[in-house]
Amino acid sequence: MSRADRARAALAAIGAAAALLFPMKLSAAPLTVAVADFDYIDTSGEAKDQRAAHQARMAQFAELLRAKLGAQGDFRVLPLECAEPPCTPINMQPDKFITASRHSGARFVVYGGIHKISTLVQWGDVQLLDLEADKVLFRQNVTFRGDTDEAFRRAAAFVGESVRDAVEKR
Repeated sequence: MSRADRARAALAAIGAAAALLFPMKLSAAPLTVAVADFDYIDTSGEAKDQRAAHQARMAQFAELLRAKLGAQGDFRVLPLECAEPPCTPINMQPDKFITASRHSGARFVVYGGIHKISTLVQWGDVQLLDLEADKVLFRQNVTFRGDTDEAFRRAAAFVGESVRDAVEKR
């Protein structure tokens, strides 16, 4: 046996021993998810025009949800693009929304909306659609108190955890 053959054999033996001593867990590829923009409706009847603040909070809500899912490592968040944002089923029409979701390359799409009912109460509807199975995997109603950045941050964190749990249970 040549010196090169002995070296290769030794390296192979070391590799086999290392594999036995330190088994590597092969992780599955992260699941792909697109997080749509969320619709917002305010029927609280408040006199003050808060459209700009609500639009900013809704953008922040979607970004926080994307960040929450992306940070978990189980998900790779892909962009959802449309010709005329916001990219929501209401704004785009459902068939165009589904087409855009599929074009994103994502397996799942998260979408929904928030409705401000009164000065203190907001109500949301969140859905998770499996684009491969053409099936809604998860639908959750979320209520939260307050019309502040912090209230929206907490709601986005809660929704992110709920979506993750729903995908794990599928």
